[in-house]
Amino acid sequence: MDLEFPLPGRMVEQARQFAAGEQQPVEARLASTVVLVRPAEAGYEVFAIRRVTTMAFAAGMYAFPGGAVDARDFTVELDWAGPPPSAWAARLGLDEAAAKAVLCAAVREVFEESGVLLAGPDPASVVGDVSGDDWEAARVALIDRSIGFAEMLAGRGLVPRTDLLAPWSRWVTPEFEPRRYDTYFFVAVLPAGQRTRDVGGEAALIRWATPSDLFDESLPMLPPTRSTLRQIGDHHTIAAVLDAAEARDAATPVQPRVEFTEDGNGTLIVPG
Repeated sequence: MDLEFPLPGRMVEQARQFAAGEQQPVEARLASTVVLVRPAEAGYEVFAIRRVTTMAFAAGMYAFPGGAVDARDFTVELDWAGPPPSAWAARLGLDEAAAKAVLCAAVREVFEESGVLLAGPDPASVVGDVSGDDWEAARVALIDRSIGFAEMLAGRGLVPRTDLLAPWSRWVTPEFEPRRYDTYFFVAVLPAGQRTRDVGGEAALIRWATPSDLFDESLPMLPPTRSTLRQIGDHHTIAAVLDAAEARDAATPVQPRVEFTEDGNGTLIVPG
């Protein structure tokens, strides 16, 4: 079932200008988002952050850890655990360089925004507690770009565990919006021995909750986030979520569309 969201007035005007051919779409920037899940009495919970109101994009919205792919993610040269780049490229519908950058951004962003590191010393293990002062210094250094992601991992003898990322979907911002992203959503289980932390920065608060609780509370969030919560919430165990991810098409973009109403307003139609 599709979801419907009323468009704010300024976005209605942008959509009308685009529909009339008065503006051209800006290029959508690659991005990665990671839905962390952990076992709970109710089956499982997901990790959400509320973005600070000073952010240029999605200010004040509830979201999952993630962000745009940047130039560093394309230039990273490092070993990794998981499927080879060619397999990831086919799974994501990208060339190998872009696929590697999207995965690098996913692991990097979830560490920067939650303190969780999807990496280990070998393909069969994951690093344990990463909440110490030295890890926090490394996380801050990543954010201020005084250290590179590959350098941080190599210095600790770690490789990213890309096999822990289960592709869920791919969302592209509507063409009429001035800031656009081509975002890959992944699901990942919180590694044993690790915990999320309130790392400040882009997050005003952090929260673990069931998908249904977050969905039902009418919290402010962008349509892809709300749609993802509903989709994941259809599955009642972590195993079921991961099984569902295996069968999902993560290469074909999902792009909301606009329908204009007779009263001059607009509705964003989001595929369910």
